Amino acid sequence: MKLLVDMNLSPLWVSFFTQEGFECVHWSEVGDPRAPDLSLFVWARNHHFVLFTHDMDFGALLAATRALGPSVLQVRVQNTMPNAIGRDLVRVLHFRRQALEQGALVTIDKAHSRVRVLPILGGGKNDGEPG
Repeated sequence: MKLLVDMNLSPLWVSFFTQEGFECVHWSEVGDPRAPDLSLFVWARNHHFVLFTHDMDFGALLAATRALGPSVLQVRVQNTMPNAIGRDLVRVLHFRRQALEQGALVTIDKAHSRVRVLPILGGGKNDGEPG
């Protein structure tokens, strides 16, 4: 699995994920740090990367466009550093690997993770749970 780390997350994630066996780049390595979210979104989709972010806008972008990709891994915690949530993220990446490879929005907080299969349709959940 390949991960693109959004500008709103530390570049320290690249070495962390690489040590865990994932291919990983920070957006600042491959694109303009001032680029709009859509640029990251398109780049991740075109290069088959999962977009790792702390930004809620990517989920909204997936819903608005009903896109089939890229998959987005979204964290909803205050401390977004690898030493705080890294182990939890690696477990979720392995557990949710199939969904992320097929196209999904995976949202993670300190307690659990939730999956929405792409494309996101309507206002309810489409991951097999009642809306």
